[in-house]
Amino acid sequence: MSVTVDIPQAVKDSLRKFRFARRSEGSAAIVIKINKAKLIMEEVESFDSITIEELAEELPENSPRYVVLSHELNHKDGRKSFPLVLLNWAPTSSEMGMLTLHASALLNFQNTADVSKVLEFRDGPEDLTRESIDAKLLI
Repeated sequence: MSVTVDIPQAVKDSLRKFRFARRSEGSAAIVIKINKAKLIMEEVESFDSITIEELAEELPENSPRYVVLSHELNHKDGRKSFPLVLLNWAPTSSEMGMLTLHASALLNFQNTADVSKVLEFRDGPEDLTRESIDAKLLI
């Protein structure tokens, strides 16, 4: 398979460590961006305890990002789970070349992160809320 953007071992290690961390409450996230000049993925930041609204404010309004999110999900029957989801942050105000590169690398990143559920967010921070994530996950 041809790969447009390389995922360095350091990023893979960070994803693995994040994936297997034990969580008992709240949400945690790891944010990854594409370095267009080098055609590699880089870890931007990792958050151990962050609300979805705080995360939305941390993400750039004109640059795409991959966000692997461990999200506290409260089910109707009282159970609590922490699903791992991939947020595809791709604001419409982003440069078209960057959006194309981001889209071309999405499947490879999803497979590397070993995340089955992908949620798309294109309308900026006001679109990314706890309610919107819960609604998409509780379908």
